[in-house]
This record gives sequence, C-alpha cells and structure tokens, in this order.
Amino acid sequence: MTDDYVFAGPADPEPAPVRDNNPPQSVSDLAFALKRTLEDRFGHVRLRGEVSKVNFHASGHVYLTLKDDKAAIDGVIWKGSVRGLGVRPETGLEVIVTGKITSYPARSSYQIVIESMEAAGAGALLAQLERLKVKLSGEGLFDPARKKPIPLYPRTIGVITSPTGAVIRDILHRIAERWPCRVIVWPVAVQGDAASGQVANAIRGFDAMTPGGLIPRPDLLIVARGGGSVEDLWCFNDEGLARTVAAASIPIISAVGHETDTTLIDFVSDRRAPTPTGAAELATPVLADLRAFVTDLERRLDRAGARLLEDRRVRLRSVARGLPARPEELVALAQQRLDHASSRLASGLNRNTELHHRRLVTAGGRFSPALLDRALEQRTARLESQSARLGAALGANAAVHERRLLKVAGRLSLDPIHRRLDQRVSRLGSITARLARPVPQSLERAEARLSALARALATLDPKRPKPGFARIDDETGAMVSSAAALSPGQAVTLVFPDGSKGARIEGEAPMRPKPLTKPKAAPAGQGDLF
Repeated sequence: MTDDYVFAGPADPEPAPVRDNNPPQSVSDLAFALKRTLEDRFGHVRLRGEVSKVNFHASGHVYLTLKDDKAAIDGVIWKGSVRGLGVRPETGLEVIVTGKITSYPARSSYQIVIESMEAAGAGALLAQLERLKVKLSGEGLFDPARKKPIPLYPRTIGVITSPTGAVIRDILHRIAERWPCRVIVWPVAVQGDAASGQVANAIRGFDAMTPGGLIPRPDLLIVARGGGSVEDLWCFNDEGLARTVAAASIPIISAVGHETDTTLIDFVSDRRAPTPTGAAELATPVLADLRAFVTDLERRLDRAGARLLEDRRVRLRSVARGLPARPEELVALAQQRLDHASSRLASGLNRNTELHHRRLVTAGGRFSPALLDRALEQRTARLESQSARLGAALGANAAVHERRLLKVAGRLSLDPIHRRLDQRVSRLGSITARLARPVPQSLERAEARLSALARALATLDPKRPKPGFARIDDETGAMVSSAAALSPGQAVTLVFPDGSKGARIEGEAPMRPKPLTKPKAAPAGQGDLF
C-alpha cells in the first residue's frame, strides 16, 4: 500500500535527476589544464632552428616562428626580454633559443616563450639563395645593360598571377583607371612546388606568340603576387624561373610580395615594382594627363597661329600703305586679263584634244601587234643579255674588292705595334740598367768624401790636441792663441790628449822683428809657448 500513489492532476510527475559519474568540464578548464601540463613538463627547453615570420608588435613584444626542414613552432618574446637578446631576430637567421613551452588557450595552439637567443649561423634557405645570387651575377644576368626598356604606351599587357585574390583585381582596376588597354591574364599557382614551373611556362607561352596573330602578343608582362613569408615566396627564387625571365624577349615587371620582400626574379627582371598596384602604375601612363597635355598643346598652337596671322595682317597693312594705289586697283587689270583668258581656255583645250587625237590615230595606223611583239622580244633579249653581263661584272668587281680588302687587312696587322712596344720595353730596360750603376758609385764617392771631412774635422779640432802638442788655457778656461796674451807669473793650464797640467809663465817673451809680410794664421788650437 505504501508504493501506490494517486495523482490528482493530468500532468505526470517530474523524473528524479540521474547522477553522472563522469561530469563534463568546460573548454576553458581543459585548455588551462593542458597549459599547466605543458609548462610543468617543458619548463626549460633549448631549441635550434631558422627564424621566420618575424613581427615586431607595437606593444613591444616580438612574435616569430622557429622551423627546420620538417616542423615549425610559434614563439613569442615578451617586451622585457627583447633588450637582453644576444641577436636581433631576423627572417632567415638560424638561432639557438632558450625558454619554456606554453599554450595559447584562445587558439588551442602551443608556443615557446623565448627568454634568450643567440646566433647559430645563417639559415639554409637564405644561404642557398645567396650562393645562387653570386652565381647568376657572375654570369651577367643582373647587369643593368641587358635590361630592356619598358614601352611607354603599351597596347596589350600580359599578367601572370593567380586568377583569384585581390592582386588581379587591383591590377585590372588600376590599368582601367589609368590607361584602358587590352589585358591578357595567364592564371598560375603562386605558391608551392609547382608554382615556379607554371610561371616559367606562362612567360615562355607569351614569348612564343607571334605579332599580328589571333591572340595579340603582349608588349609587356607583369609577374605579380601578394605578400607572404619567405617560404610562401620561395618559388620565385627558383634558378630555372630566373633564367626564363632573363631570356624573355618581352619586357617583364616583377611585383612579388610587398616592398620589403625581395626574390630572385626581382634582380633579373627589367623593372621591379614594390607592389602589384605599383607594377600597374609603372606599366601604364595616365590617359587623363596625356589628354590634358595634348589639349594644352592645341591651345598653345591656336594662340601661336592667331598671333602669326595677326602679325602677317599687320605687316600686310603696313606694306599696303606704301603702295601708289589701293591693292584692289592694282590687281583689277590682272583680274580682267585672267577672266578673258579663262573664257578662251575651254575652246583651246578642246582644240588641243582634237589635235592630239588625230595625231594618235595617225601614229596608231603605223603600228601593228606583230611589230609591237617583235620590238618587245628585242627589248627583252637585250635586257637579258645586259643582266647576264651585269651579274658577271658584279662578281668580278666583288672579287677585286675582296682582294684589295685582304691586302689592306694584311697591312692592318698588330705585329708592327707589338714590335714597337717590344723595342720600347727593351730600351726602357737598358736605360734602367744604365741608371742603376752610377747611383751606387755616386753614393760611395759621397760617403768617402764625408769620411774624409769627418777625419779632417777631428784633426783640426782645437779642443782635441794631437800627441806631441798641448793647448794652453788661461785661468778662466779660455784658450790662449798668441804669446802677447800671456804675462810673467800668469797661471795657465797645459791640456794634453791624455790629461792636463798646471804651469806658470816666467821671463819676458823675446821681441821678434815685425815681418814685412803678413804671416799665415796658425791652426786653431795650437798656441805659442813663449
């Protein structure tokens, strides 16, 4: 009885809630749980890879991608760690980074938070590209002299790009706005392994078109693609594509990527545009500007013509004032004679026509078709004989001039010039050899003369007496050069080569007769002891 229930209403009772042993969790809970797991498991990692897709954000953070030949991982460098980096992150640079693995829950992706970075060498792709640049530059493919000029007013423009996307729309819109002309689009892939081959085939296809054919041959080609990473644009660094662009006979404008992106075909193409829209502007003039220029020329021509006519009118009036009568009166008589002559002209022409007709009929009676045929045959035979003689004469003349040319070419040989150069070289060598001998001899003679002068100076130096001689100095140390400078009882010093001794003067110096001639001066440093 306790299990029986009676319900008073029409509605069934609500069922009791069922308990679940595995309750669901939110997406945020799972995402943050994975984030904590990654940070706990990979709290310190050290990676080596090539930097790609570098983005310096306005907030100060740096976002990039590390990759190798099989995988890639996103990375972030917080603003506080950017200043402490060992190198500045650049696309294509191979680096070694240290940091921790974490996740970005909003996108369910993992990334590495980079704390330090050091250079490990240039990236493999960019190193390969630099080697290819050096090779093609050495072959002259980058030489500005081989680049073709861009036509000023193209009638047909060929565009090689993807048929979808904003690039083709921007190019078509810009061309239609500036210079409405025929545009032929060759759709190709602009990314991936097959892109370089398709672009090269498109260039060769445009180049193979014949002028005046069913499809007009373009006057100019534009190879365009939007911006992207180094990997996205790598197909335009293909060597085969670069050689195809260089060998094309139609001028080519490359517009691959943004202004900061550079690919191999930018160096071999005839012009490089920073953007696809810039390529359309380089390829076409502005029709409105040309029309305005032509209109301005027409206005200037009209004004110049009006001024010229007015000037001639003024000059004519000035000249007319110097005439003896009015111009109408001067030409009246001539007009009257002209009227009379014109009235007789019709009858004169008719008589002249009848006269020539009668003469023609008379002359035609003397000629028959047989006579004309014989005269024509004679003229033909004569012409053939003269043409045969002319051919032989031309051949003989050419042979004569050829022999003369060979003689002149023999006289224009470079051997005389080489012989003259050899003579000049041998003469210069002999002069050099002749100059090489006197210079050492002159130096030896000068050295010997200098040594002799040095010895003479040492010999004549009064401060250095020779053996057997002495120098006399007074009490002050001054050298006494004559006996008159000495007095009895005066103390002097005798200076010898090996020392000095004191002495005193005694007695009177004997008076000598004055010589009639002036004696020679004694050498410096040799005084008289008496």
